[in-house]
Amino acid sequence: MRRCRYRGQPKAHLQHVLTAIAVNIERLSGRSAAEETSPSRPPTAFQTFLDQQGIPRSKSWRTLGT
Repeated sequence: MRRCRYRGQPKAHLQHVLTAIAVNIERLSGRSAAEETSPSRPPTAFQTFLDQQGIPRSKSWRTLGT
């Protein structure tokens, strides 16, 4: 994985993308069913402040523009 087999930027990029996909598949296949569900993170200080003030907050920053 450390050395690129192909010459040229487009082919090298494709090799890097495919290598990343393969590594992620290996990681996911090694996980047990208990590890798949991660516990939710505690709210940030800003989120706690918004909740205390009764200010609604969107679920994701991606929805702010809509």
